Amino acid sequence: MLRPGAQRGLLLSSLRLQVSPGRPRSACGRQGEENPPLSAEARWKDRAETVIIGGGCIGVSLAYHLAKAGMKDVVLLEKSELTAGSTWHAAGLTTYFHPGINLKKIHYASIKLYEKLEEETGQVVGFHQPGSIRIATTPVRVDEFKYQMTRTGWHATEQYIIEPEKIQEMFPLLNMNKILAGLYNPGDGHIDPYSLTMALAAGARKYGALLKYPAPVTSLIPRSDGTWDVETPQGSMRANRIVNAAGFWAREVGKMVGLEHPLIPVQHQYVVTSTIPEVKALKRELPVLRDLEGSYYLRQERDGLLFGPYESQEKMKVQDSWVTNGVPPGFGKELFESDLDRIMEHVEAAMEMVPVLKKADIINIVNGPITYSPDILPMVGPHQGVRNYWVAIGFGYGIIHAGGVGKYLSDWILHGEPPFDLIELDPNRYGKWTTTQYTEAKARESYGFNNIVGYPKEERFAGRPTQRVSGLYKILESKCSMGFHAGWEQPHWFYKPGQDTRYRPSFRRTNWFEPVGSEYKQVMQSVGVIDLSPFGKFNIKGQDSVRLLDHLFANVIPKVGFTNISHMLTPKGRVYAELTVSHQTPGEFLLITGSGSELHDLRWIEEEAVNGGYDVEIKNITDELGVLGIAGPHARKVLQKLTSEDLSDDVFKFLQTKSLKVSNIPVTAIRISYTGELGWELYHRREDSVALYDIIMNAGQEEGIDNFGTYAMNALRLEKAFRAWGSEMNCDTNPLEAGLDYFIKLNKPADFIGKQALKQIKAKGLKRRLVCLTLATDDVDPEGNESIWYDGKVVGNTTSGSYSYSVQKSLAFAYVPVELSKVGQQVEVELLGTNYPATVIQEPLVLTEPARNRLRKKNGKDKI
Repeated sequence: MLRPGAQRGLLLSSLRLQVSPGRPRSACGRQGEENPPLSAEARWKDRAETVIIGGGCIGVSLAYHLAKAGMKDVVLLEKSELTAGSTWHAAGLTTYFHPGINLKKIHYASIKLYEKLEEETGQVVGFHQPGSIRIATTPVRVDEFKYQMTRTGWHATEQYIIEPEKIQEMFPLLNMNKILAGLYNPGDGHIDPYSLTMALAAGARKYGALLKYPAPVTSLIPRSDGTWDVETPQGSMRANRIVNAAGFWAREVGKMVGLEHPLIPVQHQYVVTSTIPEVKALKRELPVLRDLEGSYYLRQERDGLLFGPYESQEKMKVQDSWVTNGVPPGFGKELFESDLDRIMEHVEAAMEMVPVLKKADIINIVNGPITYSPDILPMVGPHQGVRNYWVAIGFGYGIIHAGGVGKYLSDWILHGEPPFDLIELDPNRYGKWTTTQYTEAKARESYGFNNIVGYPKEERFAGRPTQRVSGLYKILESKCSMGFHAGWEQPHWFYKPGQDTRYRPSFRRTNWFEPVGSEYKQVMQSVGVIDLSPFGKFNIKGQDSVRLLDHLFANVIPKVGFTNISHMLTPKGRVYAELTVSHQTPGEFLLITGSGSELHDLRWIEEEAVNGGYDVEIKNITDELGVLGIAGPHARKVLQKLTSEDLSDDVFKFLQTKSLKVSNIPVTAIRISYTGELGWELYHRREDSVALYDIIMNAGQEEGIDNFGTYAMNALRLEKAFRAWGSEMNCDTNPLEAGLDYFIKLNKPADFIGKQALKQIKAKGLKRRLVCLTLATDDVDPEGNESIWYDGKVVGNTTSGSYSYSVQKSLAFAYVPVELSKVGQQVEVELLGTNYPATVIQEPLVLTEPARNRLRKKNGKDKI
């Protein structure tokens, strides 16, 4: 039942509820509505460079940033009034902390903007920065804090682990009985969402943007030239691009352009108390508290407290009727009926942790809608398949994201490339496999898991499997631990009878460590098979196909019948993507990318093809083809039993591609393996996967063939010094510092994207380089994004890591200053609070099979 602001009166436990009707008050006590200049309301434009749909804090922030950066004709259309939807009732928390790496930058940019916004616009924003403390009451939480400390050390954010004594000094109202440690971020706090949005709106108008409301968008009509006709009751407007920032109306806007955005509204409640004498007596504002085991946040609200729980997925409430029937007409600044019963266990946890709550009167319970994507992260950027349609949607935490995302999107729109890597927010990480049922199951899980321990290699199991399983799923699921990759299930590691098969996440080596070592040995000494079906796969052909790819890639175009590794760069010379390019027949290519990059890469290719007027046909064949990888010294011997094609080294060379039959099953075979060992990737019809797998496994019995998963493959590729996109290279790195010089052909005739920028980077010289490190640890291995220390200072970061089963040490890639990149250089890697000595080594640690072959032919076997 929807009631506009009113709450029901309850008497629960010792918590006294005296609810006053009306909307929630902010820490600033906002009053009244905004009165924009009449000229801003009366104006209408027939043309716009950018039309932003949605007047919450996200949309208004983007309007502000675009206009401030100098874009003319920025128009924001809001269906009712600014902040309607989720913004107006938000709790307004702001924090530098984020468990991920890239979103720390978004949080940082937001807070730095909010600190200066009042001075810039003259609008009070009600920004409080008392800091925040995350509470650890279990040893594994302390490990998590140590894990997060090394991931923060190389960022600008201040963050510290503090002892219980310091916690009590900062938050004297706590019951300290169970507290072991705290994770403290100075500068965290809260802001009034309404005032923030009004200040951003004032700034947007100041720089020339038009904010028009009420102006509901009724239709979006694409034109052949890539522009849009945006229709409203006030008239039509022609726009060069549109940005969907419509909050929980984003699904409706998406449907106007033929897209089903995987979003779902959930109900989130927070409780506001009246004045508490012990709070009023404090001489300074309390830091924001996050009790992770109790799963709630708590902050000071005037002389009382505000606290908001995240209940379990079983108890939380999804507003699924809105997905089925749409958002009720006219819904804007309304709330849902409160439900204290649903959050009572968290209320009791809060009263135990902060005992003064037991005597507090509740004056307000706010239960409003917020929008969740399946993985809790927003969707930000241009959308594949629809020209000049951008999104900034799915914000469960819009207040802390608004400032940074507005700047990020503004920079991308204005400069043609993302300002830094933020792949985890790419709207194209979802696809046709993302059903409504999946979205709801994942949103429930994500909401309920808000405060669970965040382990490396984490898996979440709700909504799985999707329809996007390879043909081998049913055969392999009982033999391995599956990982989730862009809707696919892919084996991470395999277990044998008697081994622990449970999912046991840990910050240290866990139950997969020994089995992965066996798989490593399998590939190095015999032969192994891996399911690689999640790869993204594109077919490109047409009279301009060679010319398009020559423009897109920094490498040369491979000859017919051959494959190479190629990189798409941004105009500023950063690595946008890495793909394998196979020239199958004259002018026809098979492009392969990682599972997480499928639509990310396809969008870039399609956009360049359209903008450049290339006569090509681009087809996404990811779901049509299965892929089996076979690797190891006996791979050729096994495959040769099944085909009449000569697979000898002189006839089927490394990086060659051929169409052949494996026991009458047609495949495209590419002699390549990410393990660095002798191997092939076999591309085939998805319906043939089971038959092909069975044939290969049967043929390899004499050689002792067995399965291996992606964990073993990662260890193998690191030893061979193979880079991975998203780790060693991304939109934060250029290919020269990443050590990709071999694949970058600056002297090729084509003026590929990023070529001129790369020449300038090379002329100026590099400031850092990617190096390979070995380190001796105990029971912990680097994962990537840990801090590198030298002479008592953080000087760089790891990008990925693993245990090396060949030298029995930990192995990691890391970016360090050029002066620290020489072989033999000693540095330290921080892991779980300990700095381990590390050494820069000559890469690769283990030579690839083709390199060993060349040396063998040159020097003889004894010298290898």
